Amino acid sequence: MNLTDFALNLILGVLLGTLGGLFGIGGGLIAIPALGVLFGLDQQLAQGTALVMVVPNVLLALWRYHQRNRIDLRHALTLAFSGFLCAWLGAGWAVAVDAEQMRIAFAVFLLVLALYNLSRMYWRPAAGSSELRQPWPWLAALGSAAGLLGGLFGVGGAVLAVPVLTGVFGATQLMAQGLALALAAPSTAATLVIYAWHDHVDWALAAPLALGGLLSISWGVRLAHALPERLLRVLFAGFLLLCALLLGLRA
Repeated sequence: MNLTDFALNLILGVLLGTLGGLFGIGGGLIAIPALGVLFGLDQQLAQGTALVMVVPNVLLALWRYHQRNRIDLRHALTLAFSGFLCAWLGAGWAVAVDAEQMRIAFAVFLLVLALYNLSRMYWRPAAGSSELRQPWPWLAALGSAAGLLGGLFGVGGAVLAVPVLTGVFGATQLMAQGLALALAAPSTAATLVIYAWHDHVDWALAAPLALGGLLSISWGVRLAHALPERLLRVLFAGFLLLCALLLGLRA
């Protein structure tokens, strides 16, 4: 990789890191379709390469969210432990699935999630709270499902956890994004290990992306705390639709 390619990939990492901090997802969700469209990587290689950027981004974003909006340790550990265990299962399944089938499944998953988030714009849910509506042990079920999907699709499960935490558990958007990062931290690390073990990582491409993400993710976290909550939800839904569209363009 020459200096120009490194610089361009670093800039891409900066953009992805900013988006990851904004939505509390580490940047992997947009990185996966971007790597497929821009670099022609197959689905598993794109997911594994994105994880190299996602893991440090998630850890840094989690710290930043915790600084601004304290995360309940009991809730975070429940999500993290259950997500970690199921991420191993999802990642083990993912490396054995046909790449084209994986791409289609990922696009459908994002589309359904985006439509769910958009439909919530027309509901009149109770205002988000720092106290969960459901008993905290139910977080283990959420962590398990999100960890399984995160291991399968390489996105840490945050895209599922955020809308469920806000819609079912009654958390505020910012609280949900912080807890989703706590869920994603160990599960993304476990998923990366499995993808790397099966040679589904382009390390030369991943390194500048990871560096760019680390340089910029704090900007996204700062922006997330400055935006109105409803706008943040609309942007998150639009972001999911964009990612599904990018995956569809690879057909």
